Amino acid sequence: MTLAHQHLRNDQTYPFDARGIAKRFRHAAIFGALDALNPGEAMDFRNDHDPIPLLQQLQQRYGEGVEIRYLERDANGVRIRFTRLARP
Repeated sequence: MTLAHQHLRNDQTYPFDARGIAKRFRHAAIFGALDALNPGEAMDFRNDHDPIPLLQQLQQRYGEGVEIRYLERDANGVRIRFTRLARP
């Protein structure tokens, strides 16, 4: 077992590559990953396209509880950091 998955640090950042997940399961997997984060933890999300509908769903579900910040945005896809600020 690695320390990165024990949630021993509240500032840990976890990778999440949605490109390898079947499209019909992506949103459920992303919500599950965000629900598992403790306040202060973050997830670096990679996708092959800009997920505007997903971001709208995240805003509805988490409101101010999750910070959304683009790290990369180009023709190859996006990398977005989701930081858990508080529990809904």
